[in-house]
Amino acid sequence: MQGRHGSLFAVPLSEEFPIAGTAGVPRPRPAKAPASPAQQALVKLGLTRDIDLALHLPLRYEDETRITPIRGAREGDTVQIEVTVTASEVQLRPRRQLVVTVEDGTGSCELRFFSFYPSHQKTMAVGARLRVRGEVKGGFWGRQMVHPAFRKAEGELPAALTPVYPTVAQLPQAYLRRAVATALARVQLPETLPPGQEPPLARFDSQNGLQRPWNLREALLFLHHPTPDVALATLQDHSHPAWQRLKAEELLAQQLSQLTAKRERARLRAPVLRPQAGAGTGALHERLLARLPFDLTGAQRRVCEEIARDLGRPVPMHRLLQGDVGSGKTVVAALAATVCMDAGWQFNDTAPTEILAEQHFAKLIGWLEPLLAERGQQVAWLVGGQKKKERAAMLERIGSGVAALVVGTHAVIQEQVRFKNLALAVIDEQHRFGVAQRLALRQKLRSDGMSDSMEPHMLMMSATPIPRTLAMSYYADLDVSTIDELPPGRTPVVTKLIADSRRHEVVERIGAQVAAGRQVYWVCPLIEESEALDLSNATATHVELAEALPGVAVGLLHSRMPTAEKKAVMEAFKSGAMGVLVSTTVIEVGVDVPNASLMVIEHAERFGLSQLHQLRGRVGRGAAASACVLLYSTGDSGRLGETAQGRLKAMAETHDGFEIARRDLDIRGPGEFLGARQSGDALLRFADLATDTLLLEWARALAPVMLDQYPQLAERHVARWLGGHATYSRA
Repeated sequence: MQGRHGSLFAVPLSEEFPIAGTAGVPRPRPAKAPASPAQQALVKLGLTRDIDLALHLPLRYEDETRITPIRGAREGDTVQIEVTVTASEVQLRPRRQLVVTVEDGTGSCELRFFSFYPSHQKTMAVGARLRVRGEVKGGFWGRQMVHPAFRKAEGELPAALTPVYPTVAQLPQAYLRRAVATALARVQLPETLPPGQEPPLARFDSQNGLQRPWNLREALLFLHHPTPDVALATLQDHSHPAWQRLKAEELLAQQLSQLTAKRERARLRAPVLRPQAGAGTGALHERLLARLPFDLTGAQRRVCEEIARDLGRPVPMHRLLQGDVGSGKTVVAALAATVCMDAGWQFNDTAPTEILAEQHFAKLIGWLEPLLAERGQQVAWLVGGQKKKERAAMLERIGSGVAALVVGTHAVIQEQVRFKNLALAVIDEQHRFGVAQRLALRQKLRSDGMSDSMEPHMLMMSATPIPRTLAMSYYADLDVSTIDELPPGRTPVVTKLIADSRRHEVVERIGAQVAAGRQVYWVCPLIEESEALDLSNATATHVELAEALPGVAVGLLHSRMPTAEKKAVMEAFKSGAMGVLVSTTVIEVGVDVPNASLMVIEHAERFGLSQLHQLRGRVGRGAAASACVLLYSTGDSGRLGETAQGRLKAMAETHDGFEIARRDLDIRGPGEFLGARQSGDALLRFADLATDTLLLEWARALAPVMLDQYPQLAERHVARWLGGHATYSRA
């Protein structure tokens, strides 16, 4: 298991800090003998460097530092006893089990094992001295332990708590503990923080009688083997100073990575895009403003100015445009597009779903196509399910530059798509793209039609507002524009929580709405039945509503339908020919039907909070009073879980997208909130943005100081903590 450099996989210590520009964690060098199952399991967990093992922290701890007399053990306590075996037999009734009786001079205890091996019987033979650890249970025949841990009573008691690590099959705790202990003894942990810049976390130094900061080695050694006198609560809630040191260093690595990305981008060049000087009403920007059937809100004008300033600089814009559902982000993107196309460059709008891309395409076409036609410019539409002939025509338009406006889905990322001169790219609902997809899109848009030193301007849009702590951490390399004002005419949406047992009342309400000339959405979480989740599917609900509402046109929309069929259904609903639309969450964003006044979300307890808020935003777009019904089911238990209760309560209490986002972050954590799960990489392993704001602010202030004054320390710090995941933190 030892390599010539002393590493578990023969990785030299120098590879703990890869040189700048190298990607990823060093690959383990091939061993002479095939890797054991345990070694393969370590690789599966990503534990290939000494630092990886050192940062693989325990889930919990077992106290093997003391012996409890049997007489002093209370029922329900987990204790360690040192005993002598007085009886051992295999009983066959009521089921096969090994029953061992032990004594320690203060009392006796019975050990029961329903799964055992001959080696266990040998170790627990009559007369053997054992140390046994388990939960004490009271029984008719006295004290018992079921399947306790046991070993021979040899050697001194440990001086620290015993760690229990997260693991996988084929990787026993004993093997993992040895691997971690070996790595801790060998790992090089030179200080990477500048002198005097430690986070404000102190420990009492008994030798010198004063407070001093924890260093990383002290914190790791303590967390792997804490002393018995530590308050376990401070380890469990990560408030102990040793935990705080780790969280501070992790946040600093993230801030350094983000700030490095921002500075690298600032060194690149981008096309300078400005409205045509002196063109007056002839400029696309002015002509579009004149054609719009509404006035921009003050917030829209403000963010348009922020974006225009960025586009007029030779540095690539990297801006997030956030605004609540219906705040008018698309028209802001269209106005930015006019500046781009007026300067003779191409504009691309990418959306995560075909439905949303179609909505964007329809709006942009309606606003811009007549203006572009006068200039001899065309538009292009690019999605995954296009016929070969249509797709080839679109690729030709894009590659030749004839298409000044390109709208599509992730199909834009594909290799055969070539832009002639792309200068501005918009990614809508960017959090719904996986991290790897976002990286691929940025890299593709940069590589096609531009030199290595140039990059298009990027505008990312989200109807899920970003809480402040996320903006400070995961979006530290972004500039943020916020539309915090809804257009006039949006009616408040009343939100009602209704149990599924009152489903018939909801159906009656739907009938009344349709009779009054209104339209209704009914959203289902699944397309087909699932054994794991006993939920009504969209097809069954469609049949149910069609039967319950005779004379009402009830449509069905789900992601597995052919594209032409989806379009036909949506057109029928938009035109008013269809009264009720039963759908999966494909209508979550982008769909705009002002006549729809009622949204019913079935099994609302299964949806995420931001998703519920997005769906609710599909109604209230016209003058009619609107409502959103959250139809929930308590299942066999008769009660909702705590998380589901929190989500539904938040929906009933507030319509503020920023407050919804804050609560959603608290419930789900940043990984799911940002769509990071699709990348397979955790974003923050130790820090908690809900509680570690002070540490985040410390890291945010220190990062530029380190990059400017201590660049080598900064490079080592990022390599230690992020390794090959640094690129994901910048997506």
